[in-house]
Amino acid sequence: MGVPLRKLTIAEFLAWERDRPERNEFWRGDVYAMVGGKRGHGRVIANLMRHLGNQLDDTPCQAFSENMKVQVADEAVLYPDVFVTCDKQFGPDQAVFTAPILIIEVLSPSTQEYDRSRKFAIYRRLPSLREYGLIDPDTRRVEVFRLGDDGLWNLLDMSEQGEFELASIDCRIARADLFKGMESEPAGS
Repeated sequence: MGVPLRKLTIAEFLAWERDRPERNEFWRGDVYAMVGGKRGHGRVIANLMRHLGNQLDDTPCQAFSENMKVQVADEAVLYPDVFVTCDKQFGPDQAVFTAPILIIEVLSPSTQEYDRSRKFAIYRRLPSLREYGLIDPDTRRVEVFRLGDDGLWNLLDMSEQGEFELASIDCRIARADLFKGMESEPAGS
């Protein structure tokens, strides 16, 4: 998260941001401009959306990508890279969601620290959230934080496994499919 652009209420932010061509996030009155992703980032998101869309066909759940917002109480409006909601309350014109069960962030060097710490802390305030995934296209690391029955978040490192498992939606994606279309070798190979 960079330097705030301006100070607004959440209602002012939603009205202001609705007509902007660029994406901005909101945290406790501060507005932050979003930066664009790179090829690997976009490729992983496209692969995820294809597989999640197929998995969720004929279910009440839907997957959305980086142009849809998630609102956390009156404190934050964020753009997850990918999220799934089973909330039946949304309409066809809705762009702000409040009840995702799964959020996935595709990491970049400039956002990795924020996605792992502050952003995850904000998302954990969502009562609906069951899983938070982190995917690093550069190193091919795949991690999932899963909410346990005891209310604690458990880290599952799937970086060396053949599949990326998302229990909240009963989905498994082969790692090869997750990184399909990324011809170069991962960093550190």
